Amino acid sequence: MPKPKHTLEIIRQTPDWVAVNKPAGLAVIPGRAETDSVIEALGRQLGLPSSGTADPRVRVCHRLDKDTTGVLLFALNSAAQRNIGHQFQHHTVAKEYLALVIGRPLENAGTVSTQIGPHPTDKLRMAVVKHGGRPAVTGWAVEERYREFSLVRLFPETGKTHQIRVHMAHLGHPLVVDPLYHPKRYADGLYLSRFKMDYRPSPKQGKERPLIARLPLHADRLAFDDPAGGGRIELHAPPPKDFRATVNMLSRHGK
Repeated sequence: MPKPKHTLEIIRQTPDWVAVNKPAGLAVIPGRAETDSVIEALGRQLGLPSSGTADPRVRVCHRLDKDTTGVLLFALNSAAQRNIGHQFQHHTVAKEYLALVIGRPLENAGTVSTQIGPHPTDKLRMAVVKHGGRPAVTGWAVEERYREFSLVRLFPETGKTHQIRVHMAHLGHPLVVDPLYHPKRYADGLYLSRFKMDYRPSPKQGKERPLIARLPLHADRLAFDDPAGGGRIELHAPPPKDFRATVNMLSRHGK
């Protein structure tokens, strides 16, 4: 069966690396249940292999969850992959995310510093643990408060699996749509009728569609040192349509 054709938005490309604006619903690497992945789609788009040992080829530098959007960086040769990987390992890559979360934090900003490890009873989840975890640090700042939700900017200093999702849930402000860490009221998506007081469906509309029906997490900015000595590189990816539309509707009707 032929794989679906995904055309990726390339933010910037050099002989050593390429950054794309990752879409939602596409895994970074191939998986057993996946029909396509970002690395495979990018390889097709650039006419380069996405596996093997030869250079040039598309090589993973870091990962985003399947439903997370935004800046995703790939190396195009082994030397660049080692260089960028070293930067991620030593926490010199600066990352900024945007997220829609439940509730209104009392403080305007803060830092979460915990140990994160596998959840003791659910192999699909990670958790804040007292023993056997690895250090994880996430800075955060409120961008906008709404009646029931907040738009938060996040600054993860480490890169543990599900780190932002775990840390925000730990603070009592889980991401609005997150079946793993907030499988409650908004598990199927955030609907306009949930916060627009005078909402009335249009007769032509039929069943209401959610404004956003996925993890509302966007990798907004990424900064790193160019492996070729080109100085500090700063990359930005605008949030996708569903994220922007949700924020717009919250600003108009959710204050």
